[in-house]
Amino acid sequence: MSGSTTYDTPEAAMRTALPVDAGRDLLDRPSASFLAGDNIAPRESINPQLQSSMNTSGNFPSDTSNTSRSELHGYPEKIPVKTPGKRRTLLLILFGISIVIVVVLLVVLPVYFTVIKPKLHQNSQADSIPAPASITTPASDNGPNTNVPNSLPTTGGDGSTITKDDGSTFTYKNAFGGFWVSDPSDPFNNNARPNSWTPPLNQSWTWGKDRVYGVNLGGLFVLEPFIVPALFQKYPEAVDEWTLSTLMRADTANGGINQLEDHYNTFITEEDIAEIAGAGLNWIRLPVPFWAIETWPGEPFLAQTSWKYIERLLGWCRKYGLRVMLDLHTIPGSQNGYNHSGKLGRPNFLNGVMGIANAQRALEYIRVFTEFITQNQYKDVVPAFGIVNEALLSTIGRSQLTSFYLQAHTMIRGITGVGKGNGPYISIHDGFSGLSSWEGFLAGSDRIILDTHPYFAFDGSPALSPIDTGTGDNAGGDWPTNACNRWAAGFNESRSNFGVTVAGEFSNGINDCGLFLKGTSGASVSYGGNCDDWQDSSKWSDGTKAGLLKFAMASMDAFGDWFFWTWKIGNSTAGIVESPLWSYQLGLQNGWIPIDPRTALGTCASLGVSGPEFNGNFQSWQTGGLGAGTIAPSSTSSFPWPPATISNAGAAGSQLPTYTPTGTVVTLAPPTLTASATASIDVGNGWFDSQDASGAPTPVAGCTYPDSWNAIDVAVPPVCS
Repeated sequence: MSGSTTYDTPEAAMRTALPVDAGRDLLDRPSASFLAGDNIAPRESINPQLQSSMNTSGNFPSDTSNTSRSELHGYPEKIPVKTPGKRRTLLLILFGISIVIVVVLLVVLPVYFTVIKPKLHQNSQADSIPAPASITTPASDNGPNTNVPNSLPTTGGDGSTITKDDGSTFTYKNAFGGFWVSDPSDPFNNNARPNSWTPPLNQSWTWGKDRVYGVNLGGLFVLEPFIVPALFQKYPEAVDEWTLSTLMRADTANGGINQLEDHYNTFITEEDIAEIAGAGLNWIRLPVPFWAIETWPGEPFLAQTSWKYIERLLGWCRKYGLRVMLDLHTIPGSQNGYNHSGKLGRPNFLNGVMGIANAQRALEYIRVFTEFITQNQYKDVVPAFGIVNEALLSTIGRSQLTSFYLQAHTMIRGITGVGKGNGPYISIHDGFSGLSSWEGFLAGSDRIILDTHPYFAFDGSPALSPIDTGTGDNAGGDWPTNACNRWAAGFNESRSNFGVTVAGEFSNGINDCGLFLKGTSGASVSYGGNCDDWQDSSKWSDGTKAGLLKFAMASMDAFGDWFFWTWKIGNSTAGIVESPLWSYQLGLQNGWIPIDPRTALGTCASLGVSGPEFNGNFQSWQTGGLGAGTIAPSSTSSFPWPPATISNAGAAGSQLPTYTPTGTVVTLAPPTLTASATASIDVGNGWFDSQDASGAPTPVAGCTYPDSWNAIDVAVPPVCS
């Protein structure tokens, strides 16, 4: 059951971090167990008989003192013998020529196969694409690792020295065979890999064979109180980024709204990304806000500023070989009413009088991000795009949300083209309706991922079952088995019935304890014990840590492909992490997160949990093969855009306010390279598809619109066009 029944379980020796060259066989990329019978020879295998024939040392006599050189080599006896001086000169010449040949082979061939050849295979469609005529771009002054002098090393592995853009250094630690690549003369080089079992960025990722071991970078560009508590403690009235931004703007004496830029610049550093790669992980899920592109009047968010830091982070991910699932975490009007959607309250996306208008803006921002990440310079770094985080299906409605997903799919594939390698996978959230409810969704679509966020913390239970049950085989008590039983079967069934399925978020939160975890307003928790016990990890026993480790490994094994929420939790004003169950980094440092994520494979089976298995093979259309992009007309006709009805609107969809597509398009700026890079490098222009030249949504002149963030059950304005 779970990933453990699908993929080979690593040897016990893997539980100890291995040096780069030791145990190389154990560091091979995990593959599905159904492939175990494949009799594939190693790339550098040698026939033993051939090897024996190549070893000629035994053919020489042990005593050659009385044997002439001609007899020893079988030469005819009458070959004239050259004088020693001339012979030595000839040998030196031949030796020199051989050295030159060897050097050429060692240098030219690797360069050809790792740099030139991959580039020859890249689609050059975007190389000379002009942007649409009516485009403005937010400034970007951070190129991808381009400030490093050319004289510095451009690649390295475990123990190598990293020189950052500001000239400071740190030591790269990676015991799993990963290596970084950063070449100012080739800033879009995709040769890096985070570990030996993950394909480099310039090689294909195979769903069903390659495993996602990922973390989220929550709280970086979309702020949440429990992830960055000190910022919210500084402004006690703030409950979300809307109110935090408003309060900061009024506090000019302490930096004003620019405090957020300081946060973007410092919360996650290059050392974090290097540490993620060194932890055996291979993907990052990156939540981003729509205000990285723009804001509209009345929205207090810091507009366009985060983009250059997003772009810098993508450069770091490229440098260390980490793939990125970009995730649009905020939607105009809010898609769920949660504090991490931008504004706490009620959702106004596909809900209420401004439901369709807000969806029009959302589609525009999805379009802009898609155009950028589909460029040749970024398509291998960002091979997946989550288009709406946690849309509240129970409020919006399944038909309405499906109509939006279908419209987004049509728009995205109109930009990228259809089939493997043409733009990112499209990730959709299950809307908290469960994986099984999406079986058969839009059959014949092109590369859609189903994302679900399985948490024990928010199920409303008192969570009093003990997890500190010692450090032995029974570590974790019932919690590890509960994780396997609750999730493993559903994930394997979804892979068979829907397609690619991932846990886009999960944590070690066995309860809902944590400073601001449920908001800053002091919402009651369901945990039946004392939350103080869970908000200071320095007080945890070895048994508690062992139990949490076992729970984490069971969860990872049950999901198969996963992203932990989240990599880092910031300190509170008390100087400690007060939501430690949610920090992968802290768990890695203190023993309740596995040093090697592959050791989680087989955990569920070891607990006696069995169930349906997934054979590792997706249907061809699900991964961009034959049949992709052939959605049945019956499906498309059932979900028109815009939807005929919208909840809590008080009128038919055709009577609700909409925008007109005549506005100026805002694109995302490419990096600005430094003087150390040559002028011949194509950085792109932020816009992949030159044929996509329609305008952006904008209010119809002379029309009135209600507050797009507070338009539930308000009067519907007269139809205006």
